[in-house]
Amino acid sequence: MEHKWLLYIAAFACAFSITLVTTPFAKWLSFKAGAIDYPKDRGVHHKPMPRMGGIAIVLGFLIPVIGLYYFEKTMNLSQFIGFIIGVSIIVVLGILDDTHNLPAKLKFCVQIIAALIVIFSGTRIHVVLWPVTHTLQAFSVPITLIWIVGMTNAVNLIDGLDGLAAGVSSIASLCLMVLCIMTGSTAAVVFTAALAGACIGFLPRNFNPAEIFMGDTGSTFLGFVLGVTSVLGVFKGYALLALIVSMLCLGLPIFDTIFAMLRRMAKHQPIMQADRGHMHHKLIDHGFSQKQAVLILYAISLILGLLAIFISFKDSRTIVVVVLTIILLSFIIYYFNAHIRNKNHTS
Repeated sequence: MEHKWLLYIAAFACAFSITLVTTPFAKWLSFKAGAIDYPKDRGVHHKPMPRMGGIAIVLGFLIPVIGLYYFEKTMNLSQFIGFIIGVSIIVVLGILDDTHNLPAKLKFCVQIIAALIVIFSGTRIHVVLWPVTHTLQAFSVPITLIWIVGMTNAVNLIDGLDGLAAGVSSIASLCLMVLCIMTGSTAAVVFTAALAGACIGFLPRNFNPAEIFMGDTGSTFLGFVLGVTSVLGVFKGYALLALIVSMLCLGLPIFDTIFAMLRRMAKHQPIMQADRGHMHHKLIDHGFSQKQAVLILYAISLILGLLAIFISFKDSRTIVVVVLTIILLSFIIYYFNAHIRNKNHTS
């Protein structure tokens, strides 16, 4: 397939520039709207911070995506409109949450509505697994719904350190972009290029020491777009390997979310209840600085993303390496948890 490289470069460059320029506006708007994140027990910052920086990321993404669609129809119109409506709902929800702290159950219900709009506009996972293809196709809608809503909340959960969610999302976006180029999904490439540009454009004011947080406006938006673009691009071309490839590419937020759910279930806590048990918290408790912890998680995210790209070639040796890497990472995570528990117990 002949790719439109200028289109991809334009999407990235425009998103980067717009986000970079509009971040000070988002900071001003956060103060005007009262969207301030005050220090809390499980937090790592010690002064009030504006937390609606996601507005800049949203503008950086939507302006070039909508503008470029006018010149180059990269996908079905109904799919595109459904995507824009779903994204808009997520953004409005994030803004209201950043200013009014909405209940978790309400947010979850609205996220489901936004995802269903995208799904019924024509964007869904088509599972191909012989000989039960027809059986699994009946579950296409719920599988896609779980994937998109799960990713929306997964990125939100890792947004706990300066620059973490923006950096991990930019790495995931770039890796997804490569995979989407390989599958030939022009729309998904444009989306991932624009998302990567917007995230990188936000980092100068969000990396430690941060001037502004993205808030739920940014983190849920990033997760939602990553979830949808992976359906548009990765699941389009890999059939059996699609789930493995997508989970690796978005591995850090997915694995951290799974561990958080298991941890809270083991402690008989509500799954949606926030705690201080995420990977970034563990690294901080282990003695790493914010910058060191973020860079370590960047490295893990990049390794998983590269493995996703390698495994897409369907090389059996690569699959073995991927499985061994996942096992190794699991042991590392287990070691950190066990070490910190022993440290806390002795102290």
